[in-house]
Amino acid sequence: MAGDTPSSLPVQVVEQPRLLKLKESFIAKFGSAPKFYVRAPGRVNLIGEHIDYCGYAVLPMAIEQDILIAVEPVNSDVLQLANTNSLYLDFSASINDIQIDKTKSQWHNYFLCGLKGIQEHFGLNNPTGMNCLLDGTIPPSSGLSSSSALVCCAGLVTLRANGKTLSKVELAEICTKSERYIGTEGGGMDQAISFLAEEGTAKLIEFSPLRATDVRLPSGAVFVIANSCVEMNKAATSHYNTRVMECRLATKLLSKSKGLDWKKMLRLQDVQAKLGVSLEEMLTIVEEVLHPEPYSTEEICKCLGISLEDLRSQILSQNTQDVSTFKLHQRAKHVYSEAARVLEFKKICNEAPANAIQLLGELMNQSYISCREMYECSCPELDQLVDICLQFGAVGSRLTGAGWGGCTVSMVPTDKLNTFLKNVKKAYYQSDVQSEHPLCLLTFSFLSMYLSKELRQRFYKNLSLRKNLVSHF
Repeated sequence: MAGDTPSSLPVQVVEQPRLLKLKESFIAKFGSAPKFYVRAPGRVNLIGEHIDYCGYAVLPMAIEQDILIAVEPVNSDVLQLANTNSLYLDFSASINDIQIDKTKSQWHNYFLCGLKGIQEHFGLNNPTGMNCLLDGTIPPSSGLSSSSALVCCAGLVTLRANGKTLSKVELAEICTKSERYIGTEGGGMDQAISFLAEEGTAKLIEFSPLRATDVRLPSGAVFVIANSCVEMNKAATSHYNTRVMECRLATKLLSKSKGLDWKKMLRLQDVQAKLGVSLEEMLTIVEEVLHPEPYSTEEICKCLGISLEDLRSQILSQNTQDVSTFKLHQRAKHVYSEAARVLEFKKICNEAPANAIQLLGELMNQSYISCREMYECSCPELDQLVDICLQFGAVGSRLTGAGWGGCTVSMVPTDKLNTFLKNVKKAYYQSDVQSEHPLCLLTFSFLSMYLSKELRQRFYKNLSLRKNLVSHF
């Protein structure tokens, strides 16, 4: 069940090459053997982009790539973190004095977020010191949730090291809140799917309360992830939080226009719930209330009857204080239409009509157009990659994750997969545009959850990617 505690399984390390290698590296680093290992997977969002923080359901699934941490609790108050990737520097600190610097997007800060969340939840006065060695196979800043997987893994590490237990749902909610220590105003999808995912099914993730429902995807197609090779770090820019604030401001202006208590309203879903209307009706209200032209901070303050100081101190996030204009109409229009697409996607999966693959592909394409035009979270490389994927056989293709870089996810009929992979590889990864990025070929991968073992092995072999994917990231 989704609400159960995370699985704890005995493993024979010698039978697991990656664990054995991690154990040997751990011993070389710390002079002793790890006591346990913790894993959290990355995820791909099939549809439902930028709407979890607005209160709406999303439809992701876990991927094979993950964060794996070897752990040794120690009899001291020292936390020592190391990474198998030499690009990421070691870190050590007193576990009783955790400081997270929002101004620096360093890898260890995401671990500290998960650790601090568990510490504060249980009020741990003298938490157990730890030696930890991390190994990750999720490409960083790729829109596949490497950062949230690290936060989740760290939360689970801290939980286990201190002998505490929580349900998966409780863990997901704590890790969602604790990731905000780094400054990202996320909505909870990434943490929820990392803990609640199950093999062989995608999940409809709903919020307030958090719950996950199986969504069986149709046979005859696979989902392919391709990396644009443009990195985007949510915590290092204001792009993501600006969109969150635009949705929050749209919420408040819509609420005030309808006589609601706008000061208590934070999410666009709250407005719909209070008014008791459909998503389609909310789209009509958006057209009636919000104008397409950008809103200045002065206009927003006038609409709400507040001062600029109040706007900055009570509504805006720290890294959006200096943003001078906000697009409210476009963002709200995307959110309400995308929320409707998620529900339609699930309905098609449940009913499984003969043309289900085509219908799902069309929804993915509509989602991408809305992300590109209404939410403006695409980039030229993503646009190019989506076009290439559609050109070579995908029935649907869209950006996945925050956007502004990262990955696309495409729905491809199984009988076209070989040709699709070959052509996309040639058109995007071996083009002049990508010649400056020799590692791009290593990040072109596909989800194996919906392929048979035989197909999975054949396609990995054909692309000669399996070794590179596992060893590089």
